[in-house]
Amino acid sequence: MKKVILGFCTFFSLSLSAQTAVESEALKYKLNESGSRFFQVTFLNQAWLRFNQSNPGTTVIGDPQANTFDIGLRRTRMQLFGQITDRTFVYFQFGQNNFNSMYNSTSNRKIAPFFHDALGEYRVSSGNQLKIGGGLTIANGISRFSQPSIGTILTTDVPVFAQTTVDQIDQFSRKLSIYARGQVGKFDYRAVLSDPFPVTSNGQTPPALSTVSNFATKGHSLQTAGYLIYQFFDHENHTTPYMNGTYLGSKKIFNVAIGGAYQPNAMWSKSASGDTLYQAMQHVAIESFLDMPVGTKNSMISAYLGYFNTNYGNNYLRYNGAMNPATGTTLTASNSITSQGPTYGNAYPMFGTGNVIYSQIGYMLPSQTKGLANRWMPYAAATLASYDRLNGLPTNTFNLGINYYLNGNKSKLSLDYQNRPSYKVENSEIKAGDRLGTVTLQMQVFI
Repeated sequence: MKKVILGFCTFFSLSLSAQTAVESEALKYKLNESGSRFFQVTFLNQAWLRFNQSNPGTTVIGDPQANTFDIGLRRTRMQLFGQITDRTFVYFQFGQNNFNSMYNSTSNRKIAPFFHDALGEYRVSSGNQLKIGGGLTIANGISRFSQPSIGTILTTDVPVFAQTTVDQIDQFSRKLSIYARGQVGKFDYRAVLSDPFPVTSNGQTPPALSTVSNFATKGHSLQTAGYLIYQFFDHENHTTPYMNGTYLGSKKIFNVAIGGAYQPNAMWSKSASGDTLYQAMQHVAIESFLDMPVGTKNSMISAYLGYFNTNYGNNYLRYNGAMNPATGTTLTASNSITSQGPTYGNAYPMFGTGNVIYSQIGYMLPSQTKGLANRWMPYAAATLASYDRLNGLPTNTFNLGINYYLNGNKSKLSLDYQNRPSYKVENSEIKAGDRLGTVTLQMQVFI
């Protein structure tokens, strides 16, 4: 133990003495004189204080709760990455998610942290035209929100539905993959071949084979995905496979994009005659992203609009609630929707076979002073979904919020109000229930 402590002390002493190797405001170390080779470490923490109106029947450790208040860590992450040779890039991310007092409430709360990413990438061309990479990675198709840079998001949370298989056949949206990505002229592209995890290893009991489609527990197939952007103005960041939520006025971005993913025989269901039917999982999205300075007083606008066609097979539906503050329900199969995922707490139908329109917009208020200290940015977001399983009932979710940037994304406070739907079952018919609200205060620290 003494040798470990001595090693850390030696490392930090050398780091502090080598002032020319450290870039201002970043834990970034030059590996050559020019800085083209480097290694960088970042840390991020998103702490939430939240009040939630519970779904009908919600219980917390056996006690019925109409409302909950919880404190938790939505995300705690460490990134280690760098351009270690002129052509070779390496990236690791370690951390945990959704850690509140109810996390693993019946088992071991200490098992949360895990590797999110571990990849190596080789730059084939002299510029960014072609990079080949592989490992555990979020590099994906479908949408920019399928591979979001969570330290730069505009809203308090990302639209998780765009991470279509999260914690089902992936590891928190990451898969073992090989990929090609690059920027050629005004085009930005990525093509991915993934080896998904079996749904039986996600820590939950898979639903029994039924007339409703679910992820198949027999068989295995690879997944292909692709994403293509046309960039009208500035190029997007290209250091890692992650995509920025907002550049806070540092770039002039206007893009249109199309993406998709396909996996044969990923889903299964049972026919009326009892036969097992396998179906492909296939998703397509078309989107546009705007993020640029406006006016003359250091203000900026960020806006997004996307259409998603998500196909998980016959009537697939999955509930999900971010960092769910509850543990159970008093409802039964006769008076609630049977689906993937828990229906209690703050959960709502987040994933399903159907169509989704997602939009968000934010505006950084004008300021007489430059920089990102003491700046305000209100935002609004809407998710308008129509899932086959709900027989025409919409799943519309709305968010209103405001970010207060103490120092850009390095230190910010966010206040968010979400209004979401609930559903009930009466005489075997699904009907709309009350609309429910959640208020979240987030503190983000990022270095």
